[in-house]
Amino acid sequence: MLRFLCLFLFVFLPASFTLGKDAPNILFIYTDDHSYRAVSCYEDSYDWIKTPNMDALADSGVRFAHATVGTWCMPSRAMLLTGHHSFGVESMRMEGDYPGSAYDPEQCRFWPSVFREQGYQTAQIGKWHTGIDTGFGRDWDYQIVWNRPRYPENSKAYYYDQLIEKNGGDAVMTKGYSTDNYTQWAVDYINGEEGREEGKPWYLWLCYGGVHGPFTPADRHLNDYKEVSVEDPADIYPPRAGKPTYSRNVEQWVKGPDGEPVLARGKSKGGIKTDGKKTLTEWVRQVNQAVSSLDEGIGRVMESLKESGQLDNTLVVFTSDQGFAWGQHGFQVKQAPYDANIRSPMIVSFPERFSKRSVCKHPIGGVDIVPTIFEVAGLELPWEMHGDSLVPLLKDPTQKEWNNPVLTVHTGDSYGSASNVVPVGDDEASRSKLYMSGDVPWWVSLVEADLKYIRTLVPGEPEELYDLTDDPAELVNLALDAKHSETVVRLRNATIAELKRNGAKLVETMPAVAELP
Repeated sequence: MLRFLCLFLFVFLPASFTLGKDAPNILFIYTDDHSYRAVSCYEDSYDWIKTPNMDALADSGVRFAHATVGTWCMPSRAMLLTGHHSFGVESMRMEGDYPGSAYDPEQCRFWPSVFREQGYQTAQIGKWHTGIDTGFGRDWDYQIVWNRPRYPENSKAYYYDQLIEKNGGDAVMTKGYSTDNYTQWAVDYINGEEGREEGKPWYLWLCYGGVHGPFTPADRHLNDYKEVSVEDPADIYPPRAGKPTYSRNVEQWVKGPDGEPVLARGKSKGGIKTDGKKTLTEWVRQVNQAVSSLDEGIGRVMESLKESGQLDNTLVVFTSDQGFAWGQHGFQVKQAPYDANIRSPMIVSFPERFSKRSVCKHPIGGVDIVPTIFEVAGLELPWEMHGDSLVPLLKDPTQKEWNNPVLTVHTGDSYGSASNVVPVGDDEASRSKLYMSGDVPWWVSLVEADLKYIRTLVPGEPEELYDLTDDPAELVNLALDAKHSETVVRLRNATIAELKRNGAKLVETMPAVAELP
């Protein structure tokens, strides 16, 4: 098992590999705020959802039943550019008007630069959300991006009228539906019509902005799913016994005039506003109408691989930065530690080398993706990373030897050494740092097989323990039952050990938890 201690400054290892003539292409399809429940091949999806192209991808590869990539947009992307949890991404920071951000590329090197050095052509298309410096010419050979951090005034334009930068040039106002634009640019690249250098293996990170708020469907999908209805989640309204204070009392949905839940809030940073009249069913329908264009786009991209003769030598990874809650635990946000908020779809397809039509039930994390890509490419890791290659699971998804726990950490918008000390929340500045958008405080969690442990980093809050097999909705906190105290203590210690092993300094200032029964 490849596990390494995190260093906050990168340690570079000698790169001894050279690419063979059959080095695979790598297509990484990345969606936004896309819950696993919005992909029809997942058992927990709404039964009326249809995503035939995502399902076809699963038929050709391995579907991971429990993937936790990140907790919100920016740290998830920072993780997938470095191979580190957010506490190991040194110099990354929010800066200026939201979503302005910055980083020092000397301290925070992105791994596509290593692929370039080793002979890959690297390309990125779509949303960029990790510092105003997109890394063209350093990390990327070819780039067409909506650089959200650079243009705060355009940062809400998720679906139309985006300022698009091409290969480091000036931004150009671009018409059309963003999902369709990104798909067309990806198809053009794959087909060699623009940007791709013949004779080189390529890595393409295709970053869709859908289905991020305001969850705008393409016009052609506005009538999809018109007759559906959505059942109210069991704990959409407070109180929620056994939960920490922030989760126990959250009230983002209220009963509307007809008794159906309606959204009672807007989002302070995401550009989502509501007049409180749209019902839960209407919101969920709208989200999945927007997913339809993503599914079509994935179908077009996969067809271009096939028609261009590159499919058999291309690794395809499909996932999202995190999920999104629609009423579960009262939320209409990501960020919280529950599967409904953050669990992502994840499918990996390379039928020439790995298993097909398979489901892997082992939990996996976002930090595992980068080591997987390096191993499939036949390249050594250039620095110490936090995750493990998933290649063993891609070869045998049901293997019993895999027992790696999945650590997830939410430190709001604090990265690297800025997250070394857990804020106490006793003044406005500290509370603002502790609570992301005023909703969710810092937390850490560990998933081990079918057990999930959560520790809220606010003094005196209860720990949480859920059996994801018996209680997939995470309604009953087993940590409040004395007969589970030994398990809680064991997983508490295991979580601390994982944090220490990965170099998380915050472990030294985590506040005390409530006493166990």
